[in-house]
Amino acid sequence: MKVHHLNCGTMRPFGGKALDGRPGMLRRSTIVAHCLLVETDSSLVLVDTGFGTRGVTESRSWLGGPFMAMVGAKPTMEETAVAQIRALGHDPADVRHIVMTHLDVDHAGGLADFPDATVHVRTTERRAADHPKSFPEKTRYRAEQFAHSPLWSTYDEAGEKWFGFDAVQPLRGLPPEILLVPLPGHTHGHSGVAVDTGDGWLLHAGDAYFFHGEVAPVNPHCPPGMRVFEAINQMDGATRRANLARLQTLAREHQDEVSVFSAHSPVEFQALRRNTAQPFPG
Repeated sequence: MKVHHLNCGTMRPFGGKALDGRPGMLRRSTIVAHCLLVETDSSLVLVDTGFGTRGVTESRSWLGGPFMAMVGAKPTMEETAVAQIRALGHDPADVRHIVMTHLDVDHAGGLADFPDATVHVRTTERRAADHPKSFPEKTRYRAEQFAHSPLWSTYDEAGEKWFGFDAVQPLRGLPPEILLVPLPGHTHGHSGVAVDTGDGWLLHAGDAYFFHGEVAPVNPHCPPGMRVFEAINQMDGATRRANLARLQTLAREHQDEVSVFSAHSPVEFQALRRNTAQPFPG
């Protein structure tokens, strides 16, 4: 399988060194919306969708004014998944499956661009998005993004072990090389997505962490502002921290077998994109 790394939504929050560890406090940092496009023998598969086209044309109503202000969202049509798929020479209609790490506004914004695709997500996450109970849930999910009635394929907690993680599942209608890895904490139904490329595994860890240094094999670290941002946006802090510890162990003990990366680190995104040398925006 061939895997493409796409940035489907650049964000420029204020915070400088407190967010990215680089010199200078009075500046904006850069974070990305790291999505994957996987070419299988029968179809294209997206992992997360970014802002989507309506995130560009109807930014405030689609993404929400508070979200845009908080992260300094900069939606562009060139960064939409649809545009990047076309730039790679593919038809967006060939995206038959979308695997979601979770359904936050910056991850699910492009679902409506692929109305005929089956959307794979944990049952807990879909339930939270359909019936948000707490204030954080009511602000992180956008009902407008699901109004087209996606073709859901949901997954409960049963599954197998994979590199020390429990309840890992293959996905209906997809090759066994693509797995859903429960990583709750950021949201109650948050997942990672593992892809066996033939040259090793990729593990898209979603928002289980935000800063590349958190899974460094030696001396894991995170700038204080990013640590606060993670805490503000988590639904279950103890569980998130436990899963981060498991990711750190995975990155340390199996770095020759599994490449771990998050949804929002530009450092990880640029490193992985360089390895595949993709000549398109993002």
